[in-house]
Amino acid sequence: MDNAGNVHPELGDALLIVDVQNDFLPGGSLAVPDSAKILPSLNRYIGVFAALPVIATRDWHPERHCSFRTEGGSWPRHCVAETRGAAFPEGLDLPDTALIVSKATQADREAYSGFQGTNLGNLLDEMGVKRLFIGGLATEYCVLHTVRDARKLGYGVMLLKDAVCAVNMQDGERAENEMAGLGVRCISLREIL
Repeated sequence: MDNAGNVHPELGDALLIVDVQNDFLPGGSLAVPDSAKILPSLNRYIGVFAALPVIATRDWHPERHCSFRTEGGSWPRHCVAETRGAAFPEGLDLPDTALIVSKATQADREAYSGFQGTNLGNLLDEMGVKRLFIGGLATEYCVLHTVRDARKLGYGVMLLKDAVCAVNMQDGERAENEMAGLGVRCISLREIL
């Protein structure tokens, strides 16, 4: 789908919030610097999408997930299913109708993309979604991988620049450039309102 047209959400669009969980926010075990700053923007986007689908992905790891350093992985223990760290923050105003997609739920499988090992693609197809407005954490990891898969699957993508945050600014910029090269349009709230 061509992203060059209308930036205003309409029928066939969905808001996809990637991994905005307590462990990735200040005080969490794998906190993204300054990540709390995206919550107000995300809440305003949620308001804009009041009549359209809102989907939130989450890491939902078993106790001994392969991504944890204790299991030979790269990351500290984070987002263990049913813990406070895996929960969405109180400051994120997800509607009751939001669809929740859990990923990386198997101990031996990593999943950066919201599409990897989940039913996200099927959900979007069932709802007739053709274009995704994507925000969340972190720009150069789960957001980038989710965007790559969305584009491979033929979805139009709008990256919400004021609703993403990177672990490392340079890596975040590289990720945004890569996404732009995939045909992703980077927009901000003021363009929608």
